[in-house]
Amino acid sequence: MKTYEAPDFLGIDTKLSSEEKMIRNSIRDFVSRDVLPRIAAHYESGTFPTELIQPLAELGTLGATIQGYECAGINYTSYGLIMQELERGDSGIRSFVSVQGALCMFPIAAFGTEEHKRKYLPKMAKGELIGCFGLTESDFGSNPGGMLTRAKKDGSDYILNGSKMWITNGGIAGVAIVWAKDENDQIVGFIVDRDLKGFSVRSIKNKFSLKASVTSELIFEDCRVSASQRLNISGLKGPFACLNNARFGISWGALGASMACYDEALNYSKSRVQFDKPIASFQLVQSKLVEIFTDITLGQLLALHVGRLKDADKALPEHISMAKMKNVSNALKHARLTRDILGASGITYEYQCGRHMLNLESVNTYEGTEDIHRLILGHYITGIPAFK
Repeated sequence: MKTYEAPDFLGIDTKLSSEEKMIRNSIRDFVSRDVLPRIAAHYESGTFPTELIQPLAELGTLGATIQGYECAGINYTSYGLIMQELERGDSGIRSFVSVQGALCMFPIAAFGTEEHKRKYLPKMAKGELIGCFGLTESDFGSNPGGMLTRAKKDGSDYILNGSKMWITNGGIAGVAIVWAKDENDQIVGFIVDRDLKGFSVRSIKNKFSLKASVTSELIFEDCRVSASQRLNISGLKGPFACLNNARFGISWGALGASMACYDEALNYSKSRVQFDKPIASFQLVQSKLVEIFTDITLGQLLALHVGRLKDADKALPEHISMAKMKNVSNALKHARLTRDILGASGITYEYQCGRHMLNLESVNTYEGTEDIHRLILGHYITGIPAFK
């Protein structure tokens, strides 16, 4: 296999610190060495490579931006670079790390008590305890405020009833961040241990996307949770703060998928001979390569600038919406163009583009669909909310 060479037309590397490049390169090497040789087999069999959890923890990828509690404490641009390299391997690997850190460890760090942080974060950073994030329901995805899951106060406890759908890591999680409505219709969050009575998990099988990822339904039937496990946040601003961090990571991750496809399309087109010459010499193929190359370059600039804004605590949710929307949409287009350049070879597990293409169908949907992010930006530029 030819050594991977990332496109860097405008010299993005010159804008990165030595530490940021070191972090990126360590994850890049890990993906080339430990992820790519095994991921197609896991994808085909529909299994998550649990053997990668410990190495991912040792690399400091879990809860990477959190300060203290045995977490790496790196900046958000470095975190984005980690997501970029992991998704070059597979969206399922990036999703695992993203959910663990941005959706589970972050709310504990931001809204939990000191006791919560000491109890959960070190174990989660080491990969000894896996988390999942329970917000989406069967009938409420883009509109999480309509959720039906309820938390009824009962003495010093809350009783949870309801279910959560399409939950990444659900089947391997030992703890869940669960959002529900209390008796005042306020959305509240809880840290729910997996071994509680009344908490069960159903695996979602027969997927054609994110097959190397665990997807589950969480079911709560009179599940009694101590009030001490409630997070110190109410309303949608709690889950939205978590989603904002996850969307930021996805905007970088999608670049990794695009870069993997571009590398594959370029190398294949230069070696595949038709009509007595490499197909890279034909105008239509060059046009497709240039389109992917240009989109990646623009996406790198967008992700890096939003990363710098986030590091300075100046990133707006709308900035992140634009980056997630555009980079993921482009990545899906790039996977399809690459599959087209590869012809029939593009549908086999010998190549990456088909797997990325199917995975990105999910990435384009979760953490806010492309249309929802268009509405977020539409609201921003017009002042008129078009959600209802």
